Amino acid sequence: MSLEDDLEELESAEDFLNYFGLEFNQSVVHVNRLHILQRYNQYLENAKDSLAEINEDGQRAIYKTLLARAYQDFVESDALTEKVFKVFHMHEPQETFVPLDQVFQQPAPKEVFVPVDQILK
Repeated sequence: MSLEDDLEELESAEDFLNYFGLEFNQSVVHVNRLHILQRYNQYLENAKDSLAEINEDGQRAIYKTLLARAYQDFVESDALTEKVFKVFHMHEPQETFVPLDQVFQQPAPKEVFVPVDQILK
């Protein structure tokens, strides 16, 4: 089986860590599994261009190193600090400007679609 085929079979952070033979603390993975996998994916995306030029053994070594790095990020830090998901990058609610003359305007009535076969009944 190729590396790509092997990776397609893996489902959880624990599966990936076990596949690459990395030791891990279950409590760290339990709390941060999605964050670890997301960070791993980000690292792989950043390395994508250089991975294409390397043989499978080299790729396997890089994949392992990047996974170890993603895991270590959450050993040394936490999800709130690392902010790997978009929701953590959202700022204060967006403000929308509505001119005063439009504040009390009534919305236009909605058009109602009635299929022809309903009219002819």
